Amino acid sequence: MIIDLSIPTTVRFGRGRLAELGAITAERGRDALLVCGRTSARRHGHLAAALSSLTDAGVRVTVFDEVSPDPRAHEIDAAVAQARAAGCDVVVGLGGGSALDAAKAVAVSLRHGPCGPLVGRTLERVADPVPVVAVPTTAGSGAEVTKGAIITDTDRDLKAGIRGDDLFPAVALIDPALLRSVPARVAAESGFDALAHAVEGYVARRSNVMTRHHAEWALGLLGRHLPRAVAGDLSDEVLDDMALAALLGGLNVANASTCLPHRVQQAMGAVPRLCISHGRGLAAVYPAWLDLTYAHAPAAFDRIGELLGGPDAGLALGRIMESTGVREGLDAHGFTAADLETVAASVVGNTANDPNPSVDDTAVKAILEGSLV
Repeated sequence: MIIDLSIPTTVRFGRGRLAELGAITAERGRDALLVCGRTSARRHGHLAAALSSLTDAGVRVTVFDEVSPDPRAHEIDAAVAQARAAGCDVVVGLGGGSALDAAKAVAVSLRHGPCGPLVGRTLERVADPVPVVAVPTTAGSGAEVTKGAIITDTDRDLKAGIRGDDLFPAVALIDPALLRSVPARVAAESGFDALAHAVEGYVARRSNVMTRHHAEWALGLLGRHLPRAVAGDLSDEVLDDMALAALLGGLNVANASTCLPHRVQQAMGAVPRLCISHGRGLAAVYPAWLDLTYAHAPAAFDRIGELLGGPDAGLALGRIMESTGVREGLDAHGFTAADLETVAASVVGNTANDPNPSVDDTAVKAILEGSLV
């Protein structure tokens, strides 16, 4: 048995722990750039609570709140310029996966230079990485414990990852109480991302006994609680378990990585006139991917179906997608047959991790064609 695990991020998990943000950050720097989205963190009071904790701990804070739902390289460069002007020595990411990815991209861009050329690269470690404290406010991406940041370089119409060990946050501060403010639509989209991480962490070629254990745990949690969360159940049990499932998925992304659906979804960024969330993009391609991939890992997919309530993975996932409102084809988001050629040609990254040992253009196009309607 061979097991490789890389989990350098310190995890602080628990209801009410946002109050610890200031003390945790102060251990790593005295001038923080706080990166968040344009409206949600402010509207729901998360930004005010974070600022209060930081300033009470003596941390000076500069806020960058211009992150798009799919962060752009030029936004990262603007945040870097703001951080340099303020002398920031630590970055706090507050929000969903986009805000956390943006925070991580800012940190590495402070050392490696402009963000655009970093997209699609795996970076070498530096002696003095800028620490990131990641505070997720959604349950999905697991970006609080992963070594990648998905960024769009609009100059190249390329949506891809910046990867490397320096992308790991120094601390993940996970407070499930923050999930109370998540709208149902976002809960569905982010929740399906977590579900995809569990599925792919189970069947990926890089999976091992530990990632499969994490995946089984997450699948059980999500099968029970994702539909409840989307339906508006804000009980402590549901929110705690959703946050935990997202964390488990992030640990799997860091160690087993993901499979072809993630590569295909990221390639949808090559069609800039359309905007589709990561979770909905994944959901659109999942049925076709399952149909074409089942034969390459039937026992694993059968176990996934069992964990999700059966009778098989396709039907169980379809039932969850239907109940949470994410079961839509790519045409529902404006994609046409002509767009599929662009998406297929833009798939980058590691496709060898998929259960299918011979992923090629034909397989990618078949999945996209099967996902159009």
